[in-house]
Amino acid sequence: MSFMDRIEINPDVMMGKPVIRGTRIPVELIVRKLSEGATEDDLLDAYPRLTIADIRAALAYAASSLAMETLVLQATG
Repeated sequence: MSFMDRIEINPDVMMGKPVIRGTRIPVELIVRKLSEGATEDDLLDAYPRLTIADIRAALAYAASSLAMETLVLQATG
């Protein structure tokens, strides 16, 4: 199963932000909470519809998005 099976991008849900499929829980929220020190158990308690597989899919989606990001560097001077 691909992480994209758990991630949904729909312009009618959260203005098209990537969310956990079937919820209004944004991928960004999961990544942000984890970066602030929340544990998987904290997230599961706060969002009962969330699963461990959803959390891991959110992280995989974030990593994939960053891997495809293009950087534009400007020369100075």
